[in-house]
Amino acid sequence: MRIIKKRRPVDLLFGFFLLSHPGPVLLHMIAVSLFALSAGWPHISWSTFTLVIMAHLAMQLSIAFLNDYCDRQRDVLSKKYKPIVHGLVRPQEALIVGILLMIIMLFLLLPLNPLAILTSLLYLACMQSYNLGLKVTPLSGVVFALAIPLIPVYAFVGMGHFAPFLFWIVPVGALIGVAFNLANALPDFEEDAASHARTLAIVLGVQGAFIVCSLLILLAATLIAILAITNLVSAQPWILLATLIFAYIATIYLFILFKPQKSKQVPKIYFYLVVFICLVLAGGWLVSLLV
Repeated sequence: MRIIKKRRPVDLLFGFFLLSHPGPVLLHMIAVSLFALSAGWPHISWSTFTLVIMAHLAMQLSIAFLNDYCDRQRDVLSKKYKPIVHGLVRPQEALIVGILLMIIMLFLLLPLNPLAILTSLLYLACMQSYNLGLKVTPLSGVVFALAIPLIPVYAFVGMGHFAPFLFWIVPVGALIGVAFNLANALPDFEEDAASHARTLAIVLGVQGAFIVCSLLILLAATLIAILAITNLVSAQPWILLATLIFAYIATIYLFILFKPQKSKQVPKIYFYLVVFICLVLAGGWLVSLLV
């Protein structure tokens, strides 16, 4: 690792900014904010909303910091731009701040109800186990399948709104979670293969992971449609129909646009587009349930 002996305060701040994984964390915060607003609308308790959001932000930052801390040896080989490898942030600094953020998260959660605390702690346990070793195994997909559905559940129960449709968020969220995992792993496929990692994407191969990722999103949309058609979960039909049409067309277009046969290197933008499609799918579904 490169050691910068004299770091300016601005270097340290910039290093921690990069260490926070600002893009993915921002997407997480947008998602949990939308879910929390939907849960509380129209009578939103802004104090509760603030606690829900700030506790989740502290947790996501802790996960991001400890992710780079745990990956620091692997990053030396292929990701020399990472802030710890580059010397902007020392490993012990990332570890200490990551632990402190978990403590802050716990204090912010205390005023919330026990179910919200339990849900948040389960999510934290899933993602920190991912950091601590499951990331480089096929179980990485299982971790995301368990963790992603907990985000909307946490937002709703944190706002004091528990509804029967939350049970159906679990299987839909599990499908989306595995799609997230594959989309996130595809841009790093070559680096992971070189470091002998056995992620789910590596096991499936580039083309297999790419195809399965698209199929999982389509399957999640189809499950939502079946729940509405069978009236297991009542939804406003026009909002849901527009959402499903968008999800199907966007997923198919994305599959054509980023065909793995053209290049084995899938750009990072692919992950963000997958997340955007899934956010619209989940958000549109929830809006159709609540109006």
